[in-house]
Amino acid sequence: MADSGNGGTPMLDELEKGPWPSFVTQIKEMAEEKESCQDLLGLLERSYREKIGHWKHGGIVGVMGYGGGVIGRYNDIPEDFPNIAHFHTIRVNMPTGWFYTSEALKTICDIWDEHGSGLTNMHGSTGDIILLGTTTDELEPTFAKLAAAGFDLGGSGSDMRTPSACVGPARCEWACYDSLALCYDVTQEWQDELHRPAFPYKFKIKCSACPNDCVASVARADMSIIGTWRDEIRINQDEVRAAVEGGLDMHEEVISRCPTYCMKWDGNELDIDDSNCVKCMHCINMMPKALRPGEDTGATILLGSKAPIVEGALLSSVLVPFMKLEPPYEELKDLVDRIWDFWGEYGKNRERVGELMQRVGLGNFLEAIEVDPLPQMVSHPRDNPYVFYEEYFEEGDDEEEDEG
Repeated sequence: MADSGNGGTPMLDELEKGPWPSFVTQIKEMAEEKESCQDLLGLLERSYREKIGHWKHGGIVGVMGYGGGVIGRYNDIPEDFPNIAHFHTIRVNMPTGWFYTSEALKTICDIWDEHGSGLTNMHGSTGDIILLGTTTDELEPTFAKLAAAGFDLGGSGSDMRTPSACVGPARCEWACYDSLALCYDVTQEWQDELHRPAFPYKFKIKCSACPNDCVASVARADMSIIGTWRDEIRINQDEVRAAVEGGLDMHEEVISRCPTYCMKWDGNELDIDDSNCVKCMHCINMMPKALRPGEDTGATILLGSKAPIVEGALLSSVLVPFMKLEPPYEELKDLVDRIWDFWGEYGKNRERVGELMQRVGLGNFLEAIEVDPLPQMVSHPRDNPYVFYEEYFEEGDDEEEDEG
């Protein structure tokens, strides 16, 4: 093994202590078979000791015909660690909802054992299958075998990143739309935008079938598609009473934690003011047998969240409070195309769509993408709103007012 210069990996060894699984242990297991993993341990140990990251981005690498899907990685001391002079990452588009057969997983691992380091990340924050570490010469053979097995590359760079979705109606009774079908549909629809970077920066779409938002889209997706409903919460009063009799403190655990205080409990029946309900799902999560989402279901479309890279972190803003989501999803696709047109025209290099919204102002952004401003877009009612409603007068209005 290429060591770290002091006879071992004492600093990495510290990361194996304690009750939690360690990535160091996994790399050590692969190091018994792969020289690249041996060098990887040595390089990581040196980085910890010197407090210097020895990875660099040495240029664009990829497979023929694709501009995305491969992240080039090189180390800056290849003379000491030659087996990871190249250590590229391949992103593979995962099955929607992360459903696999054992045969599919075995196929991926066999391909990666033959052509790469054997190290995987199932799954990265992107949602993709992450294959960690191979050389430039092995990219094309790896891609060829993945494609023959029915897999395609995911997104990377300034393109639409691989869409991801929660398990939705496959396993969740709260699903308000088919997140799996939508995610698959948009993945197929925008193959060119996924594989050939042409945007100012990355654009992520994440589909959560209910407000519990199990893919955390509201914090890390440029477009969050979150299932909701617009009629009344369904209530089974017998099950409400059974929950209270079973030990649920209705006032402490449910009503006092409702963000809009839209619930009342008289000791016998639960009353919900649905006009003030913000669909947070807390009461439903606390009493899953007693409460259910309404039957008029769809999704709220939010836009603009991101992690703090160029600018600070952003959470998504409501763009469309309610949209029915049924195949072929033309209303959603038309909206996305208008957003991309404006962003592509006016976005700066490495500027996410949420940062563009901030820069030009939400009012101007909405006008450009032909979306009407709505009260749900105001982040803090009556406190520095960033949506301005302009008054328009037809010709002759002033004369009528003067006459009155």
